[in-house]
Amino acid sequence: MVDLGIPELSNEQIEELCATAEDAARKHVLCKVSAKQVEKLNISVEAEGAKPVTLTVEIDLALSPQAQGVDEKKLVAEAVQEAFKASENYLRKLICHSTK
Repeated sequence: MVDLGIPELSNEQIEELCATAEDAARKHVLCKVSAKQVEKLNISVEAEGAKPVTLTVEIDLALSPQAQGVDEKKLVAEAVQEAFKASENYLRKLICHSTK
């Protein structure tokens, strides 16, 4: 956990943060396997608090039998990391804009 020194987030910014994280996770999964190989992909991103904000990312993934050789757990872990990375980038951009 890194304290980025961000200001308190508005509801709109929290929604954008969650959408950014969800989009990053979805893109990562679909970059590694084709959409045809995905039977189920549910991504839940929740932000609690305003300062500090706590982000929770949950991914429910089921791949079709055609996705042989793909480690679902590893793919989910990577996608969660991508979600957090995208969230951190979003928050860093907020810091840059708030200091200008």
